[in-house]
Amino acid sequence: MRVWYNRTFSSVYAAIKLVREADTEGRFTLIHSNPNRHAPAGRLAHAFHGEPTGLEREAYVDWCLDFCRRHAIDIFVPGREATALAAEHARFAQAGVRVLSAASGPALQLLHDKARFYLETDLPQAPVAEFRRFENLSEFDAAYAALRPRHARLCVKPTHSIYGLGFAVIDEERSSAALLMAGVEYHIGREDLRRGLAELGSFRSMLLMEYLDGPEYSVDCVGDEGRLVVAVVRRKLGQPGAGQLIEQRADILEATSRLAARHRLNGVFNVQFREGGGRPRLLEINPRMSGGVGMACVAGPNLPWIALKGFADGFDTVDVPAVRDGIRVAELSEAVELA
Repeated sequence: MRVWYNRTFSSVYAAIKLVREADTEGRFTLIHSNPNRHAPAGRLAHAFHGEPTGLEREAYVDWCLDFCRRHAIDIFVPGREATALAAEHARFAQAGVRVLSAASGPALQLLHDKARFYLETDLPQAPVAEFRRFENLSEFDAAYAALRPRHARLCVKPTHSIYGLGFAVIDEERSSAALLMAGVEYHIGREDLRRGLAELGSFRSMLLMEYLDGPEYSVDCVGDEGRLVVAVVRRKLGQPGAGQLIEQRADILEATSRLAARHRLNGVFNVQFREGGGRPRLLEINPRMSGGVGMACVAGPNLPWIALKGFADGFDTVDVPAVRDGIRVAELSEAVELA
């Protein structure tokens, strides 16, 4: 069975490695494509192909369909343009290709829009942080006046973002220069922020939110059309070199299960929580493999393998090991020569 992972995040390297380790019978031929011919995942795939650059969304979808036909792909696991491709399952099915999407097209659009997602989320086990959306300075000031009396610290982030890009905690005492000199990351001076917003006039939609100061939890999961097959909860310990702790908290697992069912999540996905006020609070759902998926798999379940084998043959054919709760995990880097 021929499986294609197109251009995506760096976690595809871990995914291909883990699938190859588990596929002792050689059931799957793994293919990876990327515009960068030095892409590390290409070293592990059975076959590697280049991808075109500069294509508009519809043209890229057409290219993917043609790629599947030319290379006799059976299962396509999309990364790049995953939302657009999720809406095209029927076209690929006509070519004999099954597309392993994390959710439907409309569900993926919702998950990528944090403001809409927060407004529509009802999750008593892990409610979202209080927030306001703003697109200019006056809206920011109004949001600040509404939230600051109720919360000791506030933060900002874009409604559309990955990797935490654009996130910053607002500091009311120090300037951005003072924060820079002190080596304080992901913080911004309030007055500097206001001056910058005034200079911009209007800008892309941003969120002003209560800042949650507790530990962060990353939950790596496999879903089967809304059924949570397995989830591994990692607590980020914060100290450099301390690694992360596998901590299978019942409240976080229950919240994750509800989210999977609500959005009919499928394949490998990730949910982020952070503690605030003594309970977990939902940050976001990443409808893709997280960068730390390899650490989660150290705890027992090989998530990319479970997702692929279950999708291909049915989850009743997959052995799902118990999670080794309480162990500490970490990732180690190694130097290699690129071909």
